[in-house]
Amino acid sequence: MTQLTDSSQWFETLIANGCENLPGADLEWLIKRRDEAKHEVSRLGKPNRKQEAWRYTNVDALLQESFETNNAVFSALHENDIKEHFFFDVADAYRLVFANGLIVTDHSNIDGLPAEVRLGSLRSSMSLEPNYIRDQLLGRTFSSNVFSELNNALFNDGLFLHVPATVKLDKPIEVLYLSLGLDNPTAMHPRAVIVLDEGAQVTLIEQCVSTGDSTYLNNQVCDISLGDGAQLQHTRFQDESPNAYAFTNINLVQHENSRYEQVAIALGGKLSRCDINASLVGEGAHCELNGLYTVGAKQLNDFHLNIEHKVPNCTSEEHFKGILYGRGRAVFDGRILVEKQAQLTDANLSNKNLLLCRDAEVDTKPQLEIYADDVKCSHGTTVGQLDSNHVFYLRSRGINEADAKKMLSLGFANEVIDACPAE
Repeated sequence: MTQLTDSSQWFETLIANGCENLPGADLEWLIKRRDEAKHEVSRLGKPNRKQEAWRYTNVDALLQESFETNNAVFSALHENDIKEHFFFDVADAYRLVFANGLIVTDHSNIDGLPAEVRLGSLRSSMSLEPNYIRDQLLGRTFSSNVFSELNNALFNDGLFLHVPATVKLDKPIEVLYLSLGLDNPTAMHPRAVIVLDEGAQVTLIEQCVSTGDSTYLNNQVCDISLGDGAQLQHTRFQDESPNAYAFTNINLVQHENSRYEQVAIALGGKLSRCDINASLVGEGAHCELNGLYTVGAKQLNDFHLNIEHKVPNCTSEEHFKGILYGRGRAVFDGRILVEKQAQLTDANLSNKNLLLCRDAEVDTKPQLEIYADDVKCSHGTTVGQLDSNHVFYLRSRGINEADAKKMLSLGFANEVIDACPAE
């Protein structure tokens, strides 16, 4: 049996195991979309190193695993299992909890949420307002990969947020995606739909964590639409199991004078990859992405950015830092596209990496693709080690070597950490 056949069967088996009890079984448009996604999964097949987007990311270890799909709500979750994971007290934030991809209403709390704001389970929202969900899920033209199409075929639940025009939430929204160890490796495909209408303002904090070191596949897609003047401050914190495979695809559309600020912190996972696709389609839009990733032994952490400036007078800032402390690999691939009509674009992209050991490896590739002639754009990357003079200075003040390196590493990371609204 060829490797291609093996990989095709792996995807087919995963889809066959995950098709039961999916929402929207009576919605023709969703059935059609799922069928199209299954076809795309078959057409795209296994990512391989001949594809530029997967040149440095090997998924062979993933294809050796067999995953089951759990469609039952986890009912044995206790407050003690989750309270340590939250940044805010329950009274200081609106809270949603998902366990293995499905909402746990007993531990979610949206008391005091303005009546006009819709916040909750995507699965429930598809039953209550299917036409609105259809409009948000269809018609987007972002580039896809096999894992985002896998999510299109199998998503079961996830976050749904719609904030009407001019509404400014008084408290942040905190969403916990908790992966719980089951008897067999589990696959989950959460989907988030986030819509902020004209002038709306929200702070959103998402966490992807696990309760142990179990093996699982967490394959997320997040669709975000910001209306004119809307503002979203978005923090994503990933600390998955050391045996987890985590894929995230974020698709962002920004309209006139909207503002999107993201802080992405990725610490865990055996293989973790995040694709961020941003399309600035309204003048005056601003997109700011700050990221921090750490890589230890046997880890691969991968960020791919695709920022498209489609109209004039937009700005974007992308600053990512990596700390590699073990025999693992980090990948950073950042692309800024400035289309011909996008004059007066101001865009900057940087990736800085700190290697704390000789065996670590980072593959970094910042890119600018510019077709306009009146722009201000820059990109750059650095890879280096701690300055031995700085370490010596701290040791001469009575600080041991390990603590000195920790202090210097935290100083390197603080530019990203300080941008996070949660302490």
